[in-house]
Amino acid sequence: MLTRVMRRAVSSAHAAAATAGVCRKTVQAAPAVLIRAPIRSFSTTSSSSPFASNYPSPADPDSEAKCGYDSPAHVMDEAMVRPEEYPPDADPTNRAFTYFISGSAAVCYASVARAAVHKFVSYLSASADVLALASLEVDISPIQEGMCSTVKWRGKPVFIRHRTRKEIEAAKADDAVPLRDPEADAERVQKPEWIVVIGVCTHLGCVPINGTGDWGGWFCPCHGSHYDTAGRIRKGPAPLNLVVPEYKFLTDTKILLG
Repeated sequence: MLTRVMRRAVSSAHAAAATAGVCRKTVQAAPAVLIRAPIRSFSTTSSSSPFASNYPSPADPDSEAKCGYDSPAHVMDEAMVRPEEYPPDADPTNRAFTYFISGSAAVCYASVARAAVHKFVSYLSASADVLALASLEVDISPIQEGMCSTVKWRGKPVFIRHRTRKEIEAAKADDAVPLRDPEADAERVQKPEWIVVIGVCTHLGCVPINGTGDWGGWFCPCHGSHYDTAGRIRKGPAPLNLVVPEYKFLTDTKILLG
C-alpha cells in the first residue's frame, strides 16, 4: 500500500511542478526522500517511526486527495497537457489539395467542352465543295444583245439575258400597270441592259422557256405562267416574280453570283 501511495505522490509532484513552475531540483528531490522511507504497513495506531507523521494514513478517507492523485485540478491539468495532433503550420482541412483537384477538374471539363463545341461547329460548316459552288464567276462578254445564257449555280439554273433597247423600254413602261407582284424594273436590275434571274417558275418549280410568252420574256409551258422581260409574272398561276439572285459586276464583262 505504501508503494502505491509513493507512486501517486511522485506523479502528483511532477504534475504540480509542470503547471506551477516549481524548480526541477525540488521535484527531483521529492522522490528521493520518499524512497528512503521504510516500506511497512500502516496501522490505525500511532507509530514511533519518524516518517509516520509525514505521510497520510491509508485509513484516512482523504488520503488520496491529500496526495493529489484524484483531485479535479490534477485531472484537468492532465487533460489540458496533451501533444498537438498537427504541427502549427499544418492545415487539417487540406484546402490547398482540394483547390488543386477542383481547379484541375474545371480545366479538364473546359477543354472537353471546347473540343465538343469546335467539333459541332465544324460539322455544321459547309464543306469545301459546297463553298466552291457558293459563288460563281461568269463571263458575259459572249452573250450578244437579245440573247440569254443559262448557267448552273447552287444546283439551280440562272438566266442571264442581254436585253435590247426595245425590251428595256417595254419593261419600264409596264411599271405603271397593275401587277400581281408589284416591282419596278429598276429594282430588279443593276444595269438596264442585263437582267439576271433564277430560272425556276414560282408556281411549282418548273423551268420556263426564254423568249416566249405574251410579253416576250419567259413562258412556263407546264401551267401557262407568262413573265415579261423583267421577269415579272403577268399571267398564269405563278404567284411571284422570278427571283433575282445575289450578284455583282466585277467588270463590264464579268459578274459574280453569290
